[in-house]
Amino acid sequence: MGVIERVLGLVFGSGRNVVAETAEVFRVNAEAEAAREHGLQAAALGQFGGEFRVVRRGLFDRLMDALNRVPRPAMALGTLGLFVTAMVDPVWFAARMAGIALVPEPLWWLLAAIVSFYFGARHQAKGQDFQRELAMTMAAVPQVVQTVRGIEELRDVTPADDATNPAENPAVAEWKATR
Repeated sequence: MGVIERVLGLVFGSGRNVVAETAEVFRVNAEAEAAREHGLQAAALGQFGGEFRVVRRGLFDRLMDALNRVPRPAMALGTLGLFVTAMVDPVWFAARMAGIALVPEPLWWLLAAIVSFYFGARHQAKGQDFQRELAMTMAAVPQVVQTVRGIEELRDVTPADDATNPAENPAVAEWKATR
């Protein structure tokens, strides 16, 4: 009993499992890996949850969000309104357009810069979203190509010649010989 206890103490001594520790050098501990992956997934879900958390915003923040939504529809509807007024009251429209002709050129440049920055920022944000979606699609291309190749290989599969040509099938030839 003393010899077995010493051998087991040597292998599993001092509360350690030498066999398991040695095996973990060559193969990942599945339980520890699952715990790490669970922690990683929980952290990612926590981050996503934090991004979509409902935050009570003040009156100022809500007012600024509302004002940021006004310029595009206002410009579009205003332009349509100008077309309508040009048809309904051409004299009134002509007087207003004559007034616009008196606006100095630097003010037009300033207006163009403001509108360009406003719409340019939105265009850049949408363009970056498009680039991100394009990159995700391109990353999926190898998998799609692999799937298509697998499907194409299925198209080339034909039944065995023995099954389609009974004259060359030895079992059929033997059966015909006995008849």
